[in-house]
Amino acid sequence: MTDISVCVYCGSRDGSDPAYAEAAETLGRALADESWRLVYGAGDVGLMGRVARSAQDSGGETFGVIPKHLLDVEVGKRDLSTFVVTETMHERKKVMLMNANAVILLPGGAGSLDEFFEVLTWAQLGLHDKPVILLNVAGYWNPLLALLDHVIDQGFAEASLRAFWEPAENVADCVAKLRTALGR
Repeated sequence: MTDISVCVYCGSRDGSDPAYAEAAETLGRALADESWRLVYGAGDVGLMGRVARSAQDSGGETFGVIPKHLLDVEVGKRDLSTFVVTETMHERKKVMLMNANAVILLPGGAGSLDEFFEVLTWAQLGLHDKPVILLNVAGYWNPLLALLDHVIDQGFAEASLRAFWEPAENVADCVAKLRTALGR
């Protein structure tokens, strides 16, 4: 078993830009190449399925966590190295984060945003100090980054909030930043 696990939050859909799917597949291969275990939402659809299949096809270890009510919707991927079924979404998020050394946010929807904001809030409250990378594929997260700047500019957070995540423009940049953050 690898000693580094990376939680990847991402969409259960592919999105409209083929760059998102390409980045998910490239990330899965990169995690396997680094011998880092993928921790993710255990779905076999959208970007989730792509990152997991790519990691598996490259010989990587996979750890999937899915709540029982999503087993059919997200097509629970049962051929993972580790497959965990939880009772609730909150339990899923907790198990994913607690089994990871770092977090990457690929493009995604409301669920991915929920996961990111929970991880961000927990970091702000001192509940974890894991590196969080926003993989800004094709500028997907630019509106989110602008919103976070707006929150800070309007006095609802200190500028120090920016220290809890780091953007990366591509998978190579993301992996390099994680290597540094994880002391690899």
